[in-house]
Amino acid sequence: MIRLVSNAEAEAILAVINEAAQAYRGVIPADCWHEPYMSHPELLGELAAGVVFWGYEARGGLVGVMGRQDLREVTLIRHAYVRTDFQRRGIGGQLLQYLLQDVAQPVLVGTWAAAHWAVRFYEQHGFQLVSLEEKERLLRTYWSISERQVDTSVVLALANR
Repeated sequence: MIRLVSNAEAEAILAVINEAAQAYRGVIPADCWHEPYMSHPELLGELAAGVVFWGYEARGGLVGVMGRQDLREVTLIRHAYVRTDFQRRGIGGQLLQYLLQDVAQPVLVGTWAAAHWAVRFYEQHGFQLVSLEEKERLLRTYWSISERQVDTSVVLALANR
């Protein structure tokens, strides 16, 4: 079942993100990896910035989360994670389609360039990689990330928006 996740469920959101993010260990640059992958203060900052999370609930708990940040000109898909024992069951795709239902403006997602599985997931759902120049402009405009992360990330845009 997909449902809106309240900000009071921060610990449950973090549990999903930090368990699923283990896939990045050894894949993304070592200087970009940290434990936990997302801290409680980082999540609170994302919530304060307007990221709203939806979750996929199964077996009495959250097994997947995905955030959406509606900005003036674009919508960003943020922090999309599914617990490893629930991956490859279509949960991420269901969450993504749910979050895109009522969005009319351009939709962007950023991810690590080395996370080929994540890039492939978004491409399978109608997103296309933007050019290097556009990636850098978009990341600096809509995300608050380090220059190192800008250098090692990609941006995908939902086609036909």
